[in-house]
Formats: sequence, structure tokens, C-alpha cells
Amino acid sequence: MNTLVRLEIVRTLRNRKFMFFSVLYPGMLFLLITAGTDKSKKLDGANLTYVAYYMVAMAALGAMTAVLMGNAERIAREREKGWVRQLRLTALPGRGYVTAKIASAATVSLPSIVIVLVLGAAVKGVRLDAWQWAAILLCTWAGSMVFAALGVAIGYVATADVARPISMLCYFAMAALGGLWAPFTAYPDWLQTLAGYTPGRAYAALGQAVEFGDAPHGKDVGVLVCYLALFAGTAAWLYRKDTRKA
Repeated sequence: MNTLVRLEIVRTLRNRKFMFFSVLYPGMLFLLITAGTDKSKKLDGANLTYVAYYMVAMAALGAMTAVLMGNAERIAREREKGWVRQLRLTALPGRGYVTAKIASAATVSLPSIVIVLVLGAAVKGVRLDAWQWAAILLCTWAGSMVFAALGVAIGYVATADVARPISMLCYFAMAALGGLWAPFTAYPDWLQTLAGYTPGRAYAALGQAVEFGDAPHGKDVGVLVCYLALFAGTAAWLYRKDTRKA
């Protein structure tokens, strides 16, 4: 399993076009959305600036984009080319396959998050305590594993032509419910309650809690752990199911 993890990481790093887009996309989107925004303007009813809010939101959005959409389509194409079938003929367990794919996705999400945070501090003048910068980076990076696992599950159940549309639908729905495109406080109360049990909202809330000087809320962590177990378990089950057929 360790060998496959190393192989997947190396393969991801060698895909320069994918790395370039995945790493730079969230940073460029952050600068575009906050262009012309007053750095001191605060959200209604919150002691947090729009720039700081969107910094964390775009870091989360970029990581989600890289690990979800990248994983789903790539795995679907590997299945069509026969690479996954070769792995199924080995003694590799389902958890090993899922772990390797999540680890390779993590190599993309981490630098994309770092770039957004650096732009927020250096270009947009966001000021936070040192522990907050570190905690936002860690929470956003760790939380992205949930969507990496979802990408594995989608890539394993869908064809290459269908994997991208499915992953895009999941991506936009979770981003919208998570408050990554617009401030979550602007949502009606009933939608805020409903969205609180979705992975997108729980993910965004991790970094936002740290921005307010708090630790991530236990409910949000619990929601993400449950979804991680669901997505990773589904992907591993699909892998084992095909192994028995091989």
C-alpha cells in the first residue's frame, strides 16, 4: 500500500497542467472576487471583513475543486484504460486504494491553500494571529480529504464522460450550501439549519470558526467525519466488489 501511495503522489506531481490549474485557480479567483472591495468593510452583524471571509472561503473552494473534480475524472479514465483492473488483480485492499487516491489529492490541495492565505496576508492585508493562520491551513487541508474520498467514489461508479458532470453538480451544490460563493449569514434561517448538516457547510465552518478566534465546532467536525466514513467506505466497497468479479 505504501508503494502505491508514493506512486500516486509522484504521478500527480508530474501532471504539470493539472497542478498549475489546481494550485493557481483558487488564488486568482480570490483576487478577482475581492477586487475593489474595501479592506475594512465588514460583514453585516459580524466582526469580520469581507476580504478575510472570502480568503478562507476561496481556500476551501480551491481545495475542494482540486480533490473532487480532479480525482473523479482521473479515476474514471484509469478504469477505462484498465489500470484499476490491474490493481484489483493484486492483493491491494480497498482501503489501500482509497488511501492512495486521497494522499495524491492532498499533494494538490495543500499548496493551493497556502497560496490563497499568502495572498490574503501580503496583498489584501488580512491580519490574524500566528496560531490562526496555522489552524486555518490545517483545518482546510484536513477537511478537503472528505471531498477527495467523494471524488474516488464518483470516479469508481461513473464513466469518464459522466464523472465530470456529476462531480461538478456535487461541487456547485456543496459550495453554494457551504456559503463559499456568498456570505452564509445572508441565507434564511431554515436554509442555514439545513446546510449545517451538509459537508460543504461543515467544511467552510472549520476555518471561519478559527477566524473568529474559536476552535472548530464539534458538530462540524462530527459531520465531516461521518461523511468521510460514508464516502471512503463506499469507494472501498466498490473496489472490493469489482475485485471479487475479477
